[in-house]
Amino acid sequence: MAVKKGDMVRAVREKLENSVEAQASDTRFPSYLFETKGEVVELKGDYALVKFGKVPTPNIWLRLDQLEEFK
Repeated sequence: MAVKKGDMVRAVREKLENSVEAQASDTRFPSYLFETKGEVVELKGDYALVKFGKVPTPNIWLRLDQLEEFK
């Protein structure tokens, strides 16, 4: 999937849980990363800044291969 600004995505649990990024921080990821719609607000290299949900949650940088289209 080619990701661009404005796309609606969600994180892929299997790719995020076993990643280098997960090993570098807390591996207890909030469920909203996998269950709610996130909007790509910025792209930089192999990463996308994603804004999740309508409730106040922090934006998060995720690798493009850790994202899938929200259906």
